[in-house]
Amino acid sequence: MKGQTAQKVQQAGELKPSEVAASPGKRKPQEDPETAEQRPARRSRVPKAPEAGNAEKQDARSKRRKVHGPGEGTATEDVGAADLGTQSPLHIAPEAFAAALEQKALGAEKLMECVVKVFCTHSEPNYSLPWQRKRQYTSTSSGFVIDGNRILTNAHSVDHHTQVKVRRRGSDTKYMAKVLAVGAECDIAMLTVADKAFWENATPVVFGQLPRLQEAVSVIGYPIGGETLSVTSGVVSRIEVTSYVHGTAELLGIQTDSAINSGNSGGPAFNGRGQCVGIAFQSLKHDEAENIGYVIPQPVIEHFISDFERNKKYTAFPLLGIEWQKTENPYLRKALGMKEGQKGVLIRRVEPTSPAIKALEKGDVLLSFDGNDIASDGTVPFRSGERISFSYLVSLKFTGDQAKLQVLHKGKAKTVTVTLALPARLIPVQGGRPPSYFIIAGLVFLQATVPYLRSEYGKDFDFEAPVKLLDKMLHGMASHEGQQVVVLSQVLASEISVGYEEIVNTQVLCVNGHKISNLKELVQHVDGSKGVYLRLELDYDQVVILETSAARAATAELLQTHCIPSDRSVDLGGTAPPVGQPPA
Repeated sequence: MKGQTAQKVQQAGELKPSEVAASPGKRKPQEDPETAEQRPARRSRVPKAPEAGNAEKQDARSKRRKVHGPGEGTATEDVGAADLGTQSPLHIAPEAFAAALEQKALGAEKLMECVVKVFCTHSEPNYSLPWQRKRQYTSTSSGFVIDGNRILTNAHSVDHHTQVKVRRRGSDTKYMAKVLAVGAECDIAMLTVADKAFWENATPVVFGQLPRLQEAVSVIGYPIGGETLSVTSGVVSRIEVTSYVHGTAELLGIQTDSAINSGNSGGPAFNGRGQCVGIAFQSLKHDEAENIGYVIPQPVIEHFISDFERNKKYTAFPLLGIEWQKTENPYLRKALGMKEGQKGVLIRRVEPTSPAIKALEKGDVLLSFDGNDIASDGTVPFRSGERISFSYLVSLKFTGDQAKLQVLHKGKAKTVTVTLALPARLIPVQGGRPPSYFIIAGLVFLQATVPYLRSEYGKDFDFEAPVKLLDKMLHGMASHEGQQVVVLSQVLASEISVGYEEIVNTQVLCVNGHKISNLKELVQHVDGSKGVYLRLELDYDQVVILETSAARAATAELLQTHCIPSDRSVDLGGTAPPVGQPPA
């Protein structure tokens, strides 16, 4: 997580950003996943929902009021039940006061009716032993009804799902749900229920605009501490680009002063007018911070829904595909050829797999994005008196959209058009389902992914994993599509592999003198080897040499000894047992 190395943002068993420090080869015992909805007796690591607060103060002397939305003009609305908190019963007739109280209660009940409890059974792949799966576990979280007979919840609430059920408030029936789309970056998932009985009298939420600072919000969900619906309150304390733990993306987020509890994940956040302004999803745990929770705001939710409706699937939030640095130093700006008063950010690197590689170069200065001038600290105007990272403008785009950039190239300003997409990650945040693997003579080869590192080194893998792998995870860029970091994960003990047992989680660079860029190429070179010896060159200048014919002969016996169904995963040509039959 950029800019938060000293802090820990926690979410259901997901990545905790931190500083890099590790030694190669050290591993921790494998741990079962722990979710926000699981093990309530432990300190939760899952997003808990923000709390919400009282309605905004009203002018008791006015029958009408003006409402200002972000970036909008003014509008008027009637002063109704929501205004009771600031009106004294002495100033209104008893009958009117009682009627207003009843109206307010009915409005609150209506909001609660759209909230559902989500029950999920998870079966996570075993990334360390990819021919197996971990023991299944269950979790509960929250969700809410939107139009089109759909439900929104958090992506981490249904991660690796094998079964999802939902239950409405006041009902004793759980209905089977189908997952329509999962957005890992934005931590949102969309569900639906086929049974029409579930949708009887179901009222979808009405989405509101991005709230203002100090605006009261109410979060509704099913957190730990009880079985029934819970309503909490708080205020909006900050709105900025935030690191999303589940997908390690940086998107717009709302910070509240609420204590977010396990099980609130996926629950809606409402403003004082009964409009949904976000989804509760994560919290910050730090010795010097208290009551910091995060809500996914309406613009991110709207992007997710629009993306699904446009493409019939989730296509992700695109990136510009650059690394940049601030140009606040006057000597740096002068050396770059920037004029007096000219502002922008210096492009340090461009992702080779990003479309931006055709239009931008290292050393260019990015001056504006779609007509919005970028300041020397990388921010752009947001709302009245506020600024925000220019990456917010990128997140408003969809995959395949174009953006006009003004850049300073070798001292001369020019305008270029860039297509936005999601560059390939050298070490992916989300692992394969199921993961790929290859085995020969007890040598187990895997693709390095964030879930694999977490499986090997535990939740503090960003401290414990080998430094070179962490460097590739944080700073590495894929030079072409399909490039992977292939590691020799472990060596299963056998007579042919004597002396190599201590090699663990080390990158494979070459096979018989041929450089490899992914697991598929490694398999091709091993299968096609016709020499007497099979030579593997690894990181840290390590070498593994086996007799080719003996290695192939020993593989079958090792597979049988360790109850491994195939020497390779299905995507690499391995065999899968017929449906309904166990592996031999």
